[in-house]
Amino acid sequence: MRRAIAFQRPFLPLIVAFLATTAAAQEQQPGAGSELPSDKELEAAGAVIGEIVLQRDNIFDLSDPEENKALYRLANRWHVMTRDEVIRSQLLVVPGQPYSRRLLDESARILRRTRYLFDAKLTPIRYEDGVVDILVQTRDVWTLIPDFSFSRTGGENKWRVGLVENNLLGFGTRVKVSYEENVDRDVTLLEYSDPNVARTRTDLLLQYADSSDGGAERFRLVRPFYSLDATWSAGTDLYHREFETRFFELGEEVAEYRQDGSDYSLFFGASAGVQDGWVRRWTGGVMYDDTDFSEVLEPELPQLIPEDRKLVYPFLSLDIIEDDFRTTTNRNTMERTEDFLLGTRFLAKLGYASESFGADRESLIYDVFYSRGFGSLEKKAWLLDTSLTGRVDEGDAANTLVTLNARYYNQQSKRWLFFMGLDGAWGDNLDLDNLQELGGDTGLRGYPLRYQTGDSRLLFTIEQRYFSDWYPFRLVRVGYAAFADVGRTWGENPAGGDSLGWLADVGVGMRFTPTRTSSKEVFHLDIAFPLNGDDSIDSVQIILEAKSRF
Repeated sequence: MRRAIAFQRPFLPLIVAFLATTAAAQEQQPGAGSELPSDKELEAAGAVIGEIVLQRDNIFDLSDPEENKALYRLANRWHVMTRDEVIRSQLLVVPGQPYSRRLLDESARILRRTRYLFDAKLTPIRYEDGVVDILVQTRDVWTLIPDFSFSRTGGENKWRVGLVENNLLGFGTRVKVSYEENVDRDVTLLEYSDPNVARTRTDLLLQYADSSDGGAERFRLVRPFYSLDATWSAGTDLYHREFETRFFELGEEVAEYRQDGSDYSLFFGASAGVQDGWVRRWTGGVMYDDTDFSEVLEPELPQLIPEDRKLVYPFLSLDIIEDDFRTTTNRNTMERTEDFLLGTRFLAKLGYASESFGADRESLIYDVFYSRGFGSLEKKAWLLDTSLTGRVDEGDAANTLVTLNARYYNQQSKRWLFFMGLDGAWGDNLDLDNLQELGGDTGLRGYPLRYQTGDSRLLFTIEQRYFSDWYPFRLVRVGYAAFADVGRTWGENPAGGDSLGWLADVGVGMRFTPTRTSSKEVFHLDIAFPLNGDDSIDSVQIILEAKSRF
């Protein structure tokens, strides 16, 4: 017996090593998470979703020495994290349903659209016995922020001060109070919105604005087509506004009018969801559009008053979407996942207003929109969209407007991007409150705001963009741009003045994108030099503004 024991002892380490190797090999099998079947294999195998695990990351990653600072630790501690149920209520996948990569990707897109999450990703982490577990990774941002901004465009200042909470108590609701002064008016705004009322898909918006020239109120309650597979939508939108509007010529106020309008709508939509990669949505409803125009209460300029308009009509629309979405970074913002629809989208809406419905005329109202993407976002891509809107009043074309928007992205390297943009509109017999303007506030950066007005316009922009790795205090991403703008309007300004023809500018600028707050805006600081125009404009324009894109 002693000899037998002595004989076995030398092999004991080998036996332990063999068992350890076997256990490690088992951990590498699907089910332990390191090597899972592909999405196509999981779908072909009929895998069903098991556990959905949430990984909710705070604002700062304290495991990173660069972010493990006293101030950042305090921000994490004071921040109220987005609640589990808020995230789960927006997912399109639940335990027990078949695995679908498409639904995981769309769920991530829905989460990324929120103001309170910086990013979101859904990935399978474990597969065993036909069941796949899903990890939902999100990162919160700081959502209670001073709503303070100052901008200068076209030689005019605009500032706002207030407070906004974009994720009240972690429930995803938004509360805002602000005061703003701009070239048109002073406005005090109160706003409450909840995109998922009581954890449903219902979106609620309440707004009240009191301004120096009137005010506005809005109530919207909508159950939207929240996903491509959503089968119905319904809602109502009630909006009333009163304010004064001025016509501009060469950046100067030349005429004015007052408007009092109400837009009310009620609608219902139906869809069969995604079928062979396409979605078709039919929506019907009624629209009440009543706008009265008059002289301002205390006139300071000549009065140029549009014609009153009252349109009451039923409408029917068709929305067609091709399910072809792509993600990338460093296009319109910096180091943040961006979602693009490269597939086709076509929307057509038709309504008929009649005096028998309470309208002031017999009118056919139409609205057509088309968009499509071409190429690869990782190399060269074109994104195009065009629209046609207008009316046929008593047999005559009215307020006809054709628009075209084209964006070209050429990814030269990880940090360099060449961009071109074309933005145009052609109008015929436009309503006076729908004229086309061009100036510092509409992309012609070297000129005063609303510098030229007509019934048509065209703006061409080129930019060389650089996305730097400068990340000050790990709070703001910084980028740079060199640009040139060329544009013009056609047609006369009804308030006086003809088009000056083609105008051009060149300039350079910096871009700042916050990464730790709920702001999704890109802050621009540009210096632009006009190359022509009248003698009244400054030779240098400094533009400070917030935009939705780089």
